[in-house]
Amino acid sequence: MNNKLYLCLLLFSCLLFPSSLLAASTDLGQPLNLTSSTIGFICIAIFVLAYTLVMLEEKLHMRKSKPVLVAAGLIWILIGSYYVSNDLPAITEAAFRHNLLEFAELMLFLLVAMTYINALEERRVFDALRAWMVRKGFSYPALFWITGWLSFFISPIADNLTTALLMCAVVMKVASGDKKFINLCCINIVVAANAGGAFSPFGDITTLMVWQAGKVEFVEFFALFLPAVANYIVPAAIMSFFVERKQPAAAQEDIELKRGAIRILCLFLLTVTTAVLCHSLLHLPPVLGMMMGLGYLQFFGYFLRMTLPGSLARKKAMAESKGDQKRLQSLGSVVPFDVFAKVSRAEWDTLLFFYGIVVCVGGLGFLGYLTLMSEALYGGMSATTANVLLGLISAIIDNIPVMFAVLAMSPELSHGQWLLITLTAGVGGSLLSIGSAAGVALMGQARGYYTFFGHLKWAPVIALGYAASILVHLWLNADLFNIFT
Repeated sequence: MNNKLYLCLLLFSCLLFPSSLLAASTDLGQPLNLTSSTIGFICIAIFVLAYTLVMLEEKLHMRKSKPVLVAAGLIWILIGSYYVSNDLPAITEAAFRHNLLEFAELMLFLLVAMTYINALEERRVFDALRAWMVRKGFSYPALFWITGWLSFFISPIADNLTTALLMCAVVMKVASGDKKFINLCCINIVVAANAGGAFSPFGDITTLMVWQAGKVEFVEFFALFLPAVANYIVPAAIMSFFVERKQPAAAQEDIELKRGAIRILCLFLLTVTTAVLCHSLLHLPPVLGMMMGLGYLQFFGYFLRMTLPGSLARKKAMAESKGDQKRLQSLGSVVPFDVFAKVSRAEWDTLLFFYGIVVCVGGLGFLGYLTLMSEALYGGMSATTANVLLGLISAIIDNIPVMFAVLAMSPELSHGQWLLITLTAGVGGSLLSIGSAAGVALMGQARGYYTFFGHLKWAPVIALGYAASILVHLWLNADLFNIFT
């Protein structure tokens, strides 16, 4: 059966790719330039079709990982069949393994971060924060600014998607039914979360990619702090004039943190510190420190399980002495902490989508398209113009493939330009609701309140923040690059 399949693929490749293309390379160690070939056009068509389905995720109700996983397989099967037919299989094998290694490092890093976030959520850390804000009964203007600034400062640690979902839950509960205010707050949250995520390697997948690629060191991301503030504060200040001066009724919601919540938060910070030190001091991949941090959580999970009976006994005795039946009932439903349950709750659709994008873009780069793109962007215009343009493109096309394409092209850029593309790819997605993971998630969570057209109405205001952040970066960090490039 395998031999028949191989013969079919070989015949298919011979029909598609004429032998004249053999002259495309004289060095068997280098990939062939197939940008003007049939195989190249077919692969481009496959990728465009797959990404069209990704962009229609909300309409089709189909997870975004499905089309890119299939597209990734098809692209590399077509590439592999052509190279096998020309007796060059080693080149494609090495290229694919390189792509897979890049994904594996990032995937394991993200998996650990997601596991910690899920553990904190299960220990009710985020619920406690939300309950505190609801109890305070803030006015609409105060709630607008508080959720915005919290989104800005939490997203560098907890990532922009998680932060946006948490803040949206607060707004939905406090302003239940107020469509105008919820829409405005959600826009504010998306802009703030994306801006906050831009000055930290942990704030977004794109910043993590730049950090792991060694283009920007950990502490150097903080040079983007003030540009990120400008990106958020400009549209927020304008939108705040359209927030009604209302005082919603405070709601009473008491949330008790589960045992070990604060200690898990401390372990997460220790894990981040370990990853940073591994990368900065030992020049080892940050994923080593993150996986070690997963071990911290596993040991602590073991401690929680072993000490659970004694802890329950003490709490039950205290509840019985007070006659607190509600407390006794809640203690009866306590289950042991399970690390692997938190791993299973990771956002696997995002991780698989990331795999598909990395492999698809890697395949297109192997065909030669990223070289063409690099020459067109960074050869035909200034680096600053190209990076600003790519940020705008990321509002339509997800910033993950945009950033991966730039990293794969690896153009000769100054340090300031690498920071600029990090900034623009991170905050450019705020221009449209579909331009970032935070925006797409909130369209689902606040369905009917936060919409594509509701966000689009404020796009010119958000664009002012985008422009302001770029100008602030060019001004403050002018010593890092030639401002006229």
